[in-house]
Amino acid sequence: MTTSTFDAVIVGGGPGGATSALLLAKAGWSVALVEKASFPRGKVCGEFLSATNLPLLRHLGVAESFLELAGPEVRQVGLFSGDHAVTSDMPRPGTGDGWGRALGRDRLDTLLLHQAAAAGAHIWQPWSAVELVNHGGGYLCRAVSRESGQSRELRARIVVAAHGSWEPGPLPTQPARPAARPSDLFGFKAHFLDSRLPAGLMPLLAFPGGYGGMVHSDHGRVSLSCCIRRDQLKSARRAAGPVKAGEAVLAHIEQSCRAAREALAGARLEDDWLSAGPIRPGIRRCGFDRIFLVGNAAGEAHPAVAEGIGMAMQSARLLCECLTAGPADALSDQVVDAVRGDYAAAWRRTVAPRIHAAALIAHWAMRPVAVACVLPLLRQFPGILTAGARFSGKATSANRPLAASSLTS
Repeated sequence: MTTSTFDAVIVGGGPGGATSALLLAKAGWSVALVEKASFPRGKVCGEFLSATNLPLLRHLGVAESFLELAGPEVRQVGLFSGDHAVTSDMPRPGTGDGWGRALGRDRLDTLLLHQAAAAGAHIWQPWSAVELVNHGGGYLCRAVSRESGQSRELRARIVVAAHGSWEPGPLPTQPARPAARPSDLFGFKAHFLDSRLPAGLMPLLAFPGGYGGMVHSDHGRVSLSCCIRRDQLKSARRAAGPVKAGEAVLAHIEQSCRAAREALAGARLEDDWLSAGPIRPGIRRCGFDRIFLVGNAAGEAHPAVAEGIGMAMQSARLLCECLTAGPADALSDQVVDAVRGDYAAAWRRTVAPRIHAAALIAHWAMRPVAVACVLPLLRQFPGILTAGARFSGKATSANRPLAASSLTS
């Protein structure tokens, strides 16, 4: 079996993994990234990136392409629930970076991964990381080609786990398959053409047993993504009859949210529904030994606040700032311990509060009685929605200004 040696091996090529690979490669590290899927590929994701992420996108060298491809500026937030639709202004970042926009994960992830490769990262795709073994001041990662079955060992000083949080697997950073429970959340996502959703509006959809969001994405598409409890999904499928799960979820949403139904009247489904889960948002851990976790692997926010992509990229940036404060060949056990402590503290300070905020909003949105109690206040004072968007991180950068001395090679 062929063995190759690197400073870092990254498992997962989504926004968190690609950002980690790109920043480490720019800092002069030798990097291997293992991604199991062929790109482009769709993901169950809301697709929105707040304007607070634009400085990082510029540093990564992809801001111009992102702005060229992404949908229209999102200048309003809203709430669709029952027969009610409330809208308010999106808070604008104090940095003057404009407004957030949405870009499909099929395009965003491909863009970031290509940029990481251009910066010098070695990409194994489609390959699966099937084993991580502690080996003499580092780790051996055994990767297997999903096309040929060929195996390869990748040796590295550190490992960055960026493989998400819900899919079970053999790695010590992947979860065991959980027992089913009624409160399990399943994610669904689809694109629609010719939607009547006003351009620039991103509403939260609140419906019994779930929540979702809609936003204009790239190429004239409107993305609808949502989460629904296992027990509510079962009820929705019974009510809808012999249809696919995604169609049953859509029927439940349209029955529960008049404004969503009107926005999709006459719209055309572009492709089939995507689904994922069960997802279990929450805070996990930032790392152990010489393994560091970023994105949803470290902690996953309820998608209700549409901040997941940005949080994954920003957590990768936090880690890379800590790692690249010194040379890669100086990563003694003591240095690694210090890096892990610094990263965990920065993550708890900047990412954890947004996970808690997302949980609060999501659990409120899934409960019709709770939403009904607040709706009269929202109709009278719609600016509460603006404050909520600010609370979730739409206007405040998650990190301090970029440290050019540690992020440039």
